[in-house]
Amino acid sequence: MDKIKIAIVGIGNCASSLLQGIEYYKNKDSKDAIGLMHWEIGRYKPSDIEVVAAFDIDKRKVGKDVSEAIFQLPNCTAVFCRDVPNTGVKVEMGTIFDGLSEHMRDYEEQYTFILSDEKEPSKDDCIRVLKGSGAHILLNYVPVGAEKAAKFYAECALNAGIGFINNMPVFIASNAEWGKRFEKERIPIIGDDIKSQLGATIVHRVLTNLFRARGVKLERTYQLNTGGNTDFLNMLNRNRLISKRESKTESVQSQLVEKRMVKENIHIGPSDWVAWQKDNKVCFIRMEGKLFGDVPMNLELRLSVEDSPNSAGVVIDAIRCCKLALERGKGGVLYSPSAYFMKHPPRQYTDDKAFRLTEDFIQGKRDD
Repeated sequence: MDKIKIAIVGIGNCASSLLQGIEYYKNKDSKDAIGLMHWEIGRYKPSDIEVVAAFDIDKRKVGKDVSEAIFQLPNCTAVFCRDVPNTGVKVEMGTIFDGLSEHMRDYEEQYTFILSDEKEPSKDDCIRVLKGSGAHILLNYVPVGAEKAAKFYAECALNAGIGFINNMPVFIASNAEWGKRFEKERIPIIGDDIKSQLGATIVHRVLTNLFRARGVKLERTYQLNTGGNTDFLNMLNRNRLISKRESKTESVQSQLVEKRMVKENIHIGPSDWVAWQKDNKVCFIRMEGKLFGDVPMNLELRLSVEDSPNSAGVVIDAIRCCKLALERGKGGVLYSPSAYFMKHPPRQYTDDKAFRLTEDFIQGKRDD
C-alpha cells in the first residue's frame, strides 16, 4: 500500500514525538497498541506515514537526517523510541520571519534556538522542495506567535497543491478567506491549534460541558500551565500569546452554549517557564460554581503530562483524515476532524459530537 508522505515545518519536540511514534507502532498490532484513538483509518495504520521533507532554522538540525535531528537540542521530550532509522531526508533550512522571539537570544544554548547561517529559502525554493519530495501533506509546527511564518507555509502548501495541517494557534483554517482559498484549489486543510490526547484544554472543555449538562452554573475558572520546553520559553514574550490565549479560551467558552462567561471570570493560558520541567507540562485548573439551591462549590485539578507525545497521536489521526480527503477529492476546511482534533476550528462542537461527526467522515458517511 502507498505511504502517506508528509513534510514537516519545525523539527522540535512535537515532530520528535510524532516520528518516534511512527516507528514505535510499526511492531505493534491493534491488540497492544496503547495510546491511539484509532489503530486504522481508511486502511492506513500509523506506520504507513512517512516523512519526505523537513524544514527548521536551528543549526543543530539543518543538514542532518531527520532521524538524527529530532534528538538534537533544544528538544527535550521523552525518548520512547531511540532507534528511529535513517530516513535519507535531510532537514532543509527554513524561513525565519517571526519564528524566533528576540528574548530567546538571551538564554543558554541548551534551552533556545541557535540560528543556522544557511541561506533562507524563497517561497519558490520551498515549493520546489515540497513538490520534489512527493509530499501529500504539510504539517505546521512553527513556534507560537510566528504568524508570518505560518501563513508563508500555508501559501507554500497551496502553491504546491498539498494538504495542510495547522497545529499552531495561527488562525488559518478558522479564517473564512483562507478556507475559501483552500476550497477553490480543492486542497484539504485541518486546523487550528492541535488538542492534546488528554491535555489541559480537552480536560477543561469536558469538565465545562459536564457542569452545563449537570445543571451547575460555572461562574469563574482559570487554567494555569507551566513547562520547561522551548514552547513555554518562547511564550514568555506575552506579545506572542494573543492568538494562543484566544484559541484556548474560546475552546472552553464554546462549551457554554447558553451563556458565556464575562472576560474577567475566565483566565486561560501559559503562565511560566520552569527549565527543569523540560517537556513536562503541569496544569492547574480551578472551577467555581453553584449547585442546587445556589449552594457554592469548587473544583481544583492538577494535571501532569509529557506535552509533545500527548499531541502526537492526535496528529497521526489528523494526517490520515487529511489523506482520506485527498483521495476523495475533497478540498477546503475539514470541519469535523478540525472540531475533534483542534482547539480553534471554524465550527465548535462538544467533543462527543465532534467525535461522532469525525467517525462519520472516516466512514465516508459525510463529505464534511
